[in-house]
Amino acid sequence: MKKQLNSIPYSVLDLATVIEGKTPADTFKTSLDLARHVEEWGYTRYWLAEHHNMASVASSATAVVIGYIAGGTTKLRVGSGGIMLPNHSPLIIAEQFGTLASLYPDRIDLGLGRAPGTDQLTAMAIRGEQRMIAAQNFPQDVLKLQAYLSLDNQRSSVRAIPGEGLDIPIWILGSSTDSARLAAALGLPYAFASHFAPAQFLTAINIYRQNFKPSEHLAAPYVLACVNVVAADTDAEAQKTATSLYRLFKGIITGKRELLQAPVNSMAEILNEYEEEQVNQMLSCTFVGSKETVAQDLQEFLDQTQVDEIMATSHIFDHQARLRSYELLADIFKQEN
Repeated sequence: MKKQLNSIPYSVLDLATVIEGKTPADTFKTSLDLARHVEEWGYTRYWLAEHHNMASVASSATAVVIGYIAGGTTKLRVGSGGIMLPNHSPLIIAEQFGTLASLYPDRIDLGLGRAPGTDQLTAMAIRGEQRMIAAQNFPQDVLKLQAYLSLDNQRSSVRAIPGEGLDIPIWILGSSTDSARLAAALGLPYAFASHFAPAQFLTAINIYRQNFKPSEHLAAPYVLACVNVVAADTDAEAQKTATSLYRLFKGIITGKRELLQAPVNSMAEILNEYEEEQVNQMLSCTFVGSKETVAQDLQEFLDQTQVDEIMATSHIFDHQARLRSYELLADIFKQEN
């Protein structure tokens, strides 16, 4: 049976983007304001991601920001999309998220990724020579983390307190087929980073579904797709607003990262032919336009992928325009067919 947008949950990935002329302190305030609004608009989750040594991303201390957002909201699920586990001891993450889950019961999600969330030099500063081993040990470290959160760990000489015995859903995040196989083997929900790495998206979710093994955590496969959304009252307004997103991705491609820039009327003189091709490939899971345009395109995406949940991230320079985009998106998911 074909899924409709109004039958699935919709959520937010906030990359805590610092805009030109502002500071991380400003970002945190606008993130909380956004979280309070999307809570009212019926969004299910609000996730933040771990990145390091990036001037445009303020969520390096991810667990701290999760606590700030959870503390300023009342029912929204708040979590990590994700915690880069190779950067951390599984015990420390169990304790951190155990603390969060104790403060905000039944509201904390723990999404785990394998990548360092940064460049190799910074990864070296975080974990030193252990960084490569930690990445290779990601599957084993996920199991260690699960063990620390289990009541069965009570007899162990090393325990996560708080954390032990708490209901903290673990998600596997990924942008490749490796993560799909791991999520399937462990019977965990799978969140794919199609907002910046869509190339293996369809292959990965097919592998996940075909190889899924039911677990005590999840009886059937559950796929969350993260996509870029820029919605506005008109297609033209949305297209202009989205130029901030295109400029951000140009910085990723060229290695010349900047704070989020103001929108421009045209990208013609900003992207050369090669850059435009690369940006379009990375942003193939991006939905830009009026409510009607985004609704039609998102339904086609859902028809193709049959995902169980859609999470939207929106790199929008003006905060009011960002709020409007998420408000329109909520209307899309609520509307009758």
